[in-house]
Amino acid sequence: MADSPSPSHSSPEATPDSPRREFLRRASLGLVGLPFAPAFLSTAPGARILAAAPAATPAPVTTTAAASPALAPLNRFPRMMQEWLVNQVRTIESQQNEKRAALKTQADAEAYVASVRERIRTCFGPEPEKSPLNAKVTRTVERDTYRIENVIFESRPGLFVTGNLYVPLGRTGKMPGVIGVCGHSLNGKAADAYQSFAQGLARLGYVCFIIDPIGQGERFQYLAEGTLKSRFSPGVSEHIQSGNQQALVGEFLGAWFAWDGIRALDYLLTRPEVDPKQIGLTGNSGGGTQTTWICGLDPRFTMAAPACFVTTFRRNAENELPADTEQCPPAALALGLDHSDFLAAMAPKPVVIVAQEKDFFDVRGSMEAYERLKHLYALLGKPENIQLHIGSDYHGYSRENREAMYRFFNKVTGASAVTSEPDLVIEKDETLWCTTSGQISELKPRTVASLTAETAKQLATTRPRLTGAKLVEAVKSTLKLTAEALGTTVPDYRILRPSSGRKYPAKGSSTYAVETVPGIQALVTRLYDASLVSRPPQGGSKAVLYVAHRSADAELRSEPLVAELVTSAADIAVYACDVRGVGESLPDTCGADQFLKPYGSDYFLAAHSIMLDRPYLGQKVGDLLRVIAWLKAQGHQDIHLAGRGWGALAAAFAALLSPAVTQVTLKNALESFEGVATTEDYKWPYAALLPGVLKQFDLPDVYAALQGKKLENLEPWGAMDGMGA
Repeated sequence: MADSPSPSHSSPEATPDSPRREFLRRASLGLVGLPFAPAFLSTAPGARILAAAPAATPAPVTTTAAASPALAPLNRFPRMMQEWLVNQVRTIESQQNEKRAALKTQADAEAYVASVRERIRTCFGPEPEKSPLNAKVTRTVERDTYRIENVIFESRPGLFVTGNLYVPLGRTGKMPGVIGVCGHSLNGKAADAYQSFAQGLARLGYVCFIIDPIGQGERFQYLAEGTLKSRFSPGVSEHIQSGNQQALVGEFLGAWFAWDGIRALDYLLTRPEVDPKQIGLTGNSGGGTQTTWICGLDPRFTMAAPACFVTTFRRNAENELPADTEQCPPAALALGLDHSDFLAAMAPKPVVIVAQEKDFFDVRGSMEAYERLKHLYALLGKPENIQLHIGSDYHGYSRENREAMYRFFNKVTGASAVTSEPDLVIEKDETLWCTTSGQISELKPRTVASLTAETAKQLATTRPRLTGAKLVEAVKSTLKLTAEALGTTVPDYRILRPSSGRKYPAKGSSTYAVETVPGIQALVTRLYDASLVSRPPQGGSKAVLYVAHRSADAELRSEPLVAELVTSAADIAVYACDVRGVGESLPDTCGADQFLKPYGSDYFLAAHSIMLDRPYLGQKVGDLLRVIAWLKAQGHQDIHLAGRGWGALAAAFAALLSPAVTQVTLKNALESFEGVATTEDYKWPYAALLPGVLKQFDLPDVYAALQGKKLENLEPWGAMDGMGA
């Protein structure tokens, strides 16, 4: 017997999409499994144990009531990366707006629609082969004017999707169908706002199939041992954990979300009640994302209502608004795509953009997207088919916004003349479960992480082993290095005012801001016998360049490897470097103290870099290559390149690519990208993960090539070590 429904009430108001809003509100909490804390490292057999770095001239010890505070790492360029990013996105938007403004005829508009469809497919990659859905109804619940069928199907072999099919009762003939996709609700399709719109549509004469997203509802991917609870925070955290990892094998989590929706439509179209000529799509927040992406991917939909998502990439970048991995499509910005373009791919089919006045998805961007589409639809002869509704509330699928969606769909289909939401009955979560336990884990499914690991292992056995020139070209291609990064022109630089009392292992130092690209400086500190505020001394063919993990300033004081390098290079110039995004340019954006939080500044910049088709790690390697070009201009033709942690990754690639590097020392370098791709609870930031790398090569290939440059690889880090201090 079905569970009794909750007491009837009239049209419940949708609460905001709480898990996502919580990430944006309580930004001080870290992601479980991604701690900002030192790692305890074991010493590999045969590795040297390095002593702590001594201060050059220790100050006398004075007994005081309290110990002297530790020196805070220098951070003189905290807005550099944010302003660079905004400039990049603004430039792209301006270029694309010129192209949109140049559309003058129906033929122009049709060509534009064809262009965005092609670019979207490039962005999302080829679709996987469709496999049997193996759909089954696990339970049916009868209500007054509709029934709910709880359905499980496989969007990919072994990857189960849970959904509720709301079917109107007492109606003859075929009815319009709607796919419903959910935002970041813990309970997925059972969230009040989401079951409200599905039920509301059914009461108005639509067959609505609403599904749980990956990592939500009944589809948790990372269960804590012995429980049915996620060991990460469901929704955002699970999406980031699985989505970031997928990048290594060339997959995009947003494409997987979209594929679930496309396969849900495959199931909906098997139902005899559904009119295949009237198929809608709607969702809010993360569901608005899915709606927007699917509009650009599947031409079978005839109308759509994305809610609380559509704005512009520029507004998100300017407002420092992070988004989940699945909300940041690879190369989208580089391809000139914006949110509006995914809806343009449907043109001139009916679309309503549903927004909220008080949303963190900037309504100004919603209005800009609408104006672009209005111009396009007018050229196509259907200006009435594009609409914008701006609700008065905060982020969420409120009753007001649901009613806007109902009215729009009704106008398109004629299914109902009702303009307000009917009285609803909110079901208990258990009533809507497709499983007996509330988690698909009882069926022993595949998970996204397990499929990523499987792909990584397959690639390791099938890709050719690259060496020599082929490896170098594959590295350049995968890092997406620009001609400027690989060039030989000498970068300009600034001489920074000295900062005293830094306790470096030398009597003096000078720091140079080397402009690696316009707007970006790599901060390079040279140790001296005296402080200088002039250009570096010219000459001296040999130099040591240390690439910092987190902060060259801090590591010059505390890192044992630095102490050893300084000691062993008695008559050789020693430099330490912060590439972009760490140390001197550690960003202070996306809220206070957000650098390594799940929605923090490092993630934000890494995600946008992938949309720019400029992997963040590749940018850092580019910085380092430009610094090496600068060192060569100072007379250093024989460079010993060293790096630790994240810096070791950039150093390894730069050493492979630069003939000026003749010796390499790495400490805490990542053992392999495959290790990260095959470890569910890996702990490496998105900034360190290189998209598609495992289709081409892995780090052991690079390390093998560096043996000819006297590589020392000290105390390497595994998949669980990459968030260490």
